[in-house]
Amino acid sequence: MSRFFAASLTTAPAYPYAYFWGARAHSTAMAPTPSDNTPAWPLWLRLLRVPGLGPARIKRVYLAMQMDGAVEAGALAQGPHALQNNPLLGLRYGLSAAQCHAFGDHSPEWQHTLDQTQRWLAQGETRFIVTLGEPDYPPQLMDISDPPTLLFGEGCRGLLTAPPALAIVGSRNPSAQGLRNANRFAATAAESGLTVVSGMALGIDGAAHAGALSVAAQTGPNTMAVLGTGIDVVYPRQHQQLAGDIAQQGLLLSEFVLGAGPQRMHFPRRNRLIAGLALGTLIVEAAPASGSLITAQMAVDMGREVFAIPGSIHVTQSKGCHLLIKQGAKLVESVADILDDLPPLPPRPNRTNRTSRPNGTAEAADDVLHPGLCQHMGFDPLSLDDLLSRTQWDVASLQVALFELELAGRVARMPGGLFQQLA
Repeated sequence: MSRFFAASLTTAPAYPYAYFWGARAHSTAMAPTPSDNTPAWPLWLRLLRVPGLGPARIKRVYLAMQMDGAVEAGALAQGPHALQNNPLLGLRYGLSAAQCHAFGDHSPEWQHTLDQTQRWLAQGETRFIVTLGEPDYPPQLMDISDPPTLLFGEGCRGLLTAPPALAIVGSRNPSAQGLRNANRFAATAAESGLTVVSGMALGIDGAAHAGALSVAAQTGPNTMAVLGTGIDVVYPRQHQQLAGDIAQQGLLLSEFVLGAGPQRMHFPRRNRLIAGLALGTLIVEAAPASGSLITAQMAVDMGREVFAIPGSIHVTQSKGCHLLIKQGAKLVESVADILDDLPPLPPRPNRTNRTSRPNGTAEAADDVLHPGLCQHMGFDPLSLDDLLSRTQWDVASLQVALFELELAGRVARMPGGLFQQLA
């Protein structure tokens, strides 16, 4: 159990049918499909289109179908009109007459949705839909109160069930140091046997995915991107190439139907899946009021660990992390700090013994340019005037040195004319 928000932590409300998930393995009833050769997703896609059915209600319907046993579950699966023709069966599943009618929808709009989904599946060998109750449905999501009914995926399906995952999230407008931290922590986490989960947003999310992908040649597929859109919609557009790389060396995942665009309400739902898929969530940088802190709270509500990287007290993006640490999140300086709080990890099958970033931090640099200047800078953002005062250099020499350090990736130019040495 995470120590985070220990004072305010409350037990997540238990779903009234939660006992079923533990007993499911002992039931002989299968997810309702017409036959073993017919996919379950069209049925669940129909349920998603029924007005007034959210994840919890759909979960209840699923339970009722399972508890009915093979006979009645099979009867329902014989066709979409089963509920229309048997209102008592609808009542048994807690559905109104109007909902039963909607379930049996055979409109051109529904046929378009069905055809669109079938075409999308046929266009790529690594495309799939996994539904609630299937063997490779992510086991971590079975533990949350509102698991998605179905998931659209493209990429390595095996990442749904193994290996264990670490969520890495943070600001869309990070500092240069934040980007570097996200990239290096993600790479080292992947080398350590963790799958890196994030939301493919600009900033920290993108850097985390890129960091994991940078070692994919050694680890194999190692990152999952949970989308706040339909899986066929790349958002933001700047991440077209990143999305393609993840589909090749990781997994794209979405609970939204094809064609769903970015909507404000989608992203909190996406964030609950990011937190739910992982053993713990690492916040790299975050403002005091940000979606990353909401993701952290979701992780706490699920009983998962929360980690945060501290930063400069002068950088706004660090203040959210400092707030989390004050409230009980674990302060981490390296991936080793994270692994200490997670169960032992099995090595990836094709993992090498090479570890380029043993602690998820900056590698030692014996050939640092201008060591005297770096010593004067420290790691807090400083203005040119501050540096002139500290070093007693002339303006021209200082500007040349800063430019050389920028080119070497050792110094970042920040808004407001500030400079920051990067770790």
